[in-house]
Amino acid sequence: MARVTVEDCVDKVENRFELVLLAAHRARAISGGSAITVDAERDKNPVIALREIAEQTVQTEDMREGLIHSLQKNVEVDEPEAGAAPVVQSERRLPMLGRDDHSSDTQIDVLTEEQLLRGLESMTPTEPSAQIGNNPRDRGSR
Repeated sequence: MARVTVEDCVDKVENRFELVLLAAHRARAISGGSAITVDAERDKNPVIALREIAEQTVQTEDMREGLIHSLQKNVEVDEPEAGAAPVVQSERRLPMLGRDDHSSDTQIDVLTEEQLLRGLESMTPTEPSAQIGNNPRDRGSR
């Protein structure tokens, strides 16, 4: 085939928009290393994809499924059957109306403002940061 045109492909894929989508998807697959089913003849990947569609060397249904799969964001995952794996019963505490049992709550340490300030003061360096830059070695590098 010397030159491929849209008319060569429209009888295989009737919708021109779908033809463009399929050819582009096939061209990307060729770029990704997919095997070429026609003689390349130094053609670029989009031309090779159109020639493959025109000569029907690739199944358009397979290309359509591949295109749909590549555009899907959420792929359905088959859930295992109920009998395939045993169900493990977990011990869950049922919600209670009224007051909860505080013995099962997580204990949180409470700090006063004074305790927090003392802790922060103990983390500060003993030498003031104003002495940085007063070093004679620092002056020579300016």
